[in-house]
Amino acid sequence: MAASNIDATALAAALVSEPTTWVQWLPILPVALCLSVGAGLMMMREHTRRHPYVALPALALLVLIDAVLLYHVAVNGPLTVMMGRWLPPFGIAFTVDVTGALFALSSAIVALAGGVYALGDINTSGRRYGFFPFLLVLMAGVSGAFLTGDLFNLYVWFEVLLISSFGMLILGSEREQIDGALKYAVLNLIATTLFLITVGLLYSSFGTLNMADIARKANDLRDTAPLMTLATLFTLAFAMKAAAFPVNFWLPASYHTPRIVVSALFGALLTKVGIYSLIRVVVMLLPVEREQLSLILGIAACATMVFGALGAIGQADSRRLMGFVVISGIGYMLAGLAIGGVAGVSAAIFYALHSMLLMAALYFVIGLAGRMGGTFTLHGLAGIYKANPAFSFLSLALFFAASGLPPFSGFWPKAMLLKASLDIGAWWMALSILLAGFLTTIAMARVFVLAYWRIEPTGESGEKQLTLPRRAVAPIVALTALIVWFGLFPEPLIHLSQDAADGLLDPTAYITSVFSKEPQP
Repeated sequence: MAASNIDATALAAALVSEPTTWVQWLPILPVALCLSVGAGLMMMREHTRRHPYVALPALALLVLIDAVLLYHVAVNGPLTVMMGRWLPPFGIAFTVDVTGALFALSSAIVALAGGVYALGDINTSGRRYGFFPFLLVLMAGVSGAFLTGDLFNLYVWFEVLLISSFGMLILGSEREQIDGALKYAVLNLIATTLFLITVGLLYSSFGTLNMADIARKANDLRDTAPLMTLATLFTLAFAMKAAAFPVNFWLPASYHTPRIVVSALFGALLTKVGIYSLIRVVVMLLPVEREQLSLILGIAACATMVFGALGAIGQADSRRLMGFVVISGIGYMLAGLAIGGVAGVSAAIFYALHSMLLMAALYFVIGLAGRMGGTFTLHGLAGIYKANPAFSFLSLALFFAASGLPPFSGFWPKAMLLKASLDIGAWWMALSILLAGFLTTIAMARVFVLAYWRIEPTGESGEKQLTLPRRAVAPIVALTALIVWFGLFPEPLIHLSQDAADGLLDPTAYITSVFSKEPQP
């Protein structure tokens, strides 16, 4: 009888005993939905023609779930659910704040747009290779990374998205794809291994991998634990994932090799997972160390944005060019981290959300331009404006957005970064932001003049397709509409980005969400 009482007492102290409400299911629904639908699609491997009819409604539902989740955390604060009903810091935690919900919703929108675009970009062979199952598993990994509250499980979700990305990268098994996949795999596996080693070192110092627990213990362990070493290693690992200078050479060597829709998803999502992880770790968990690394982050940011833009100018292949635009955008996000404070972090978050939508749309546009011109080389493309003026104006709007020109969403985070850098006296960073924007404008103008405005082709050309299918244009129109909307009415996204930055810089609400049910002594 006594033993029974002891067991009951121990159980009550270790487990959550209250019934779970429907709201508490929200943090895990995105991952559960993607994994279950992805598994279902794998079991439908004999009926690949039906895959889109299952995948697209699931992705639309994912957008709805993430939108509800964002609304809930924006109104009520961070939301935590513990797997197995264990009390923290034991067990697996999913903790969602405004930052994670914003990234999750943006990624879901991009995935839905990619699924629609894939209807015309992925042929029967690509479906048999498993594009749509891979897409759902990729979104499970991306969503899990944005919503997890545990560092080791952040590593796990990195592995999930990497496994699925390997499969998507080699759809078709062409020699160029295999070569790109090898470069992509080696560098990402090195970064993942470095991340795992750093997680092990952190666990040996903190005795926990729960992010909220780490955040509340960091100040007490700052004199005894190697926090600067941890921050440096995390920064290097996530910088490799995000393709920041000087560890960015793998991206332009691989992102041009797969199908356009795969390149779009990679450029929009995978580098942003690295940026999100860096923001989460160095801003929320190790803020003092971030301040000490700010100069290094600033130098890396300037080099990334400027050399990325220069690389874009020097490319003759439009797909490679977009890879360097992705890299240049990472520099702006790193600049926000280097500046710090609400102004810098909110600008980095705003730019990341903008970049997710923009890069997907830009890759879609380049894919359709290549389809119209029969080639992806700028020397072979010509006459697109004459063939399709409406599509040309749509492309021009996205080129303006990439350059950071008003009235598009790219203008506002750059303006925020420029003001924040001048406020702290970092004139060299402000100059780099302006220079990178100017160089990006040149790169985008070069694409438009050569591929769209020029009449006579002067290089190689292939089979041309002058008419574009509506299902391929529809996601571009939708993403462009969002980019224009946030350019004309940026206040809601600015406020959400500032709320997200506040929550990262002062994680009290995040910690309270996790430990609100901690047993009292």
